[in-house]
Amino acid sequence: MNPKLKDEGADRLFEAILKLETVEECYAFFEDIGTISEIKAFTQRFDVARMLMERNTYKEIHEKTGASEATISRVSRALYYGADGYALVLRRLGIEGAEYPPE
Repeated sequence: MNPKLKDEGADRLFEAILKLETVEECYAFFEDIGTISEIKAFTQRFDVARMLMERNTYKEIHEKTGASEATISRVSRALYYGADGYALVLRRLGIEGAEYPPE
């Protein structure tokens, strides 16, 4: 965990997110807390992470998501060097190939 991120405010936010029980509640909360563009950016990054873990190429990912090479590269770096959050969630969702980097 990045110590620059951790503080009481972030703890409260994440605790609040953990209280959400349905997809509809998530939509309501995130629509209030973020802009449509911010939510779409998170959605795109999550899709890119899933596709990278499923061994899609940058070209395939760009064609399916519209993500730029810079965004795909940023997500790839997070998968290689990040806190393993993407992999954790994707494994819990039952996404095949949820190991990164590929061997």
